[in-house]
Amino acid sequence: MKMNKAVIAASLTMALTSSFVQAESELQDMSNPLAVYTQAGIGYTDKGLNLKIGQSYDTGSETTMGMNVLEVKGFFGDKLGWSNRTSDDSIDSLRYRNFNVDMENGRGAQVDVNLNLTNTTQGTASYSLIQALPKMGPINFYPLAGAGVAFGESFDETNQGEQQAQDRWDLHGTFYVIGLYSKLELTNNIWFNYNPMYMGTLSGSDPFKNTSLEGDDSVLTHEAALSYQIDDRTNVRYFANWSENTNYANGDHRIEVNYQF
Repeated sequence: MKMNKAVIAASLTMALTSSFVQAESELQDMSNPLAVYTQAGIGYTDKGLNLKIGQSYDTGSETTMGMNVLEVKGFFGDKLGWSNRTSDDSIDSLRYRNFNVDMENGRGAQVDVNLNLTNTTQGTASYSLIQALPKMGPINFYPLAGAGVAFGESFDETNQGEQQAQDRWDLHGTFYVIGLYSKLELTNNIWFNYNPMYMGTLSGSDPFKNTSLEGDDSVLTHEAALSYQIDDRTNVRYFANWSENTNYANGDHRIEVNYQF
């Protein structure tokens, strides 16, 4: 049965909210990609508005910190966005992350679930490890490696060669991701991030293995961000996302304000 976008969003929000465990913590360095803290954010993007909520929780270990984060992306795109790829005001996508970091060795582990709701419901779920390397002057590197599965509404090809939606969800295949988070500290409150990610298919149906990553079996994506820390709890960030097939100007752009509780 085809799921309504609002039902998917409400269900995921309720599941995440019910899993939160309130935890007191000291203020964290918001420029650190491995920082864990309770937060909220709002973004203005070329596809509408984004909302983000995140809450740290007690992992039961004195050396490990945990956090759940939910993002709702691309709503009111027709009214507020400026991208010609936006045609309505409904939610474009949802993202849920569960993140744990070991404070002693600087190693993080992340579960990352994405649901794209623009035309049909398609998603990915992955697990990855992130390792903080020793700081080199003003530069930090955090290499990442992981694997995941792609899933979503199923389509069968008709006799006329067209794709017809089916009333079921399928696992389309598996993929790997290798990448890097990096941080360049420009001043005490201004920093720059560059985060390239390389993804490739591992197994699955022929259409998935050959064309699922922007029409190919692999893709290199880019993310850049320039951030300003307004005070200990608040920052403003500009993000740009593009790939080897999409130039910077035609990529996704957003301005985001985040607050740490």
